[in-house]
Amino acid sequence: MSWTEIVIEVPLTDAENLSDALMEAGALSVSVEDADEGTPSEQPLFGEPGMEPKEAAWQRSRVVVLAEVDADHAAIVSAAAEACGVPVPPYSLRPVAAQDWVRLTQSQFDPIHIGKNIWVVPSWHDAPDANGLILELDPGLAFGTGSHPTTRLCMEWLEINVPAQQPQSLLDYGCGSGILAMVAKKLDCPTVIGVDIDPHAIDAARYNSERNHCSVDYYLPEDFSTSTSVQVFDAVVANILSGPLKLMAPMLCSRIAAGGSLTLSGVLATQADDVIAAYAQWIPLTVWAEHDGWVALSGKLKA
Repeated sequence: MSWTEIVIEVPLTDAENLSDALMEAGALSVSVEDADEGTPSEQPLFGEPGMEPKEAAWQRSRVVVLAEVDADHAAIVSAAAEACGVPVPPYSLRPVAAQDWVRLTQSQFDPIHIGKNIWVVPSWHDAPDANGLILELDPGLAFGTGSHPTTRLCMEWLEINVPAQQPQSLLDYGCGSGILAMVAKKLDCPTVIGVDIDPHAIDAARYNSERNHCSVDYYLPEDFSTSTSVQVFDAVVANILSGPLKLMAPMLCSRIAAGGSLTLSGVLATQADDVIAAYAQWIPLTVWAEHDGWVALSGKLKA
């Protein structure tokens, strides 16, 4: 099947409504881009996760519509404009070359090397180092494939500190895909538990752990306390965001065994002092490492 892209430039105020109307009018998909991308007028739109603006659009937005090549493109644009009560905007058409979309998507995800010996390898690749700590993990719905600096920081901390500290138990709070829990298990931590508020993340983590032959138990928060006999841990890791981390300080610290460690990420370098202060009454934290403006904080509870 062949496709055509309909390219329309619109002001910020029209981008969202027109995108919805285009879908109703027969578009296969719609995306919004910065029309000034690559110029001095380009506008950064997204910052820290969870802090996105209400409208995913720019002052000059480019709406890109995917449609079948033999569709009535003029009718799609006209119907959408009429539904929005705006004049029919000028647009251009550009062909979409035939692609093997599966191969194209897969080609964008190569193995990721983290720390000294960790490799995150999509299922369609061979492991570059058969002797490495290999995680077979495909991009999916749950957060955590090793590409984000916060995940990398936590994985690097685990690679260094799990062998050194030899914790008998580890809690991964906000486990996402289960990647940190699996690293801990592959580093021979005997008891590893993951917790996440998202049922889809729990399903993904269980699936990933089974694929990687890792024995990890995963729970929703409401099931955590009642479903496991392990209530405090030698190591607690949480890769979330600074806001939730500050609110969760009493709960997370209550899960650390005497002499145990806490490692936090999802924290911008500019937020480190605030997060450290939020935990100060329970545990002293310091910046363990920084990468691309993000930090990992770590500390030990008094024995």
